[in-house]
Amino acid sequence: MKLSIITATYNSESTIGSCIKSVVQQSYDSIEYVIVDGNSSDGTLAIVKQYQLNHPNVVFKIVSEPDKGIYDALNKGINMATGDVIGFVHSDDMLASETIISKIVAAF
Repeated sequence: MKLSIITATYNSESTIGSCIKSVVQQSYDSIEYVIVDGNSSDGTLAIVKQYQLNHPNVVFKIVSEPDKGIYDALNKGINMATGDVIGFVHSDDMLASETIISKIVAAF
């Protein structure tokens, strides 16, 4: 089962690293990570791209363009997602453990 995680972000340089780290360190293998950036003017996108380079085992889909707010960004992410299950991790949030995605998938 493929799981799509969506993160909408805008000028989240101070928190996006810990958010992404909590996703890419998951023990579950079939994760598609959709990041929708609202055309940030800080270092957010550089951090996202660095994680993408350093974690080739995770399928990243990244878009950076102006949007009409968080719900527009989340809807863009849903439209890009191809997973059997879709979840959201906001740019200032972190997953609770490295096994949480495995537990969620097992529940489905």
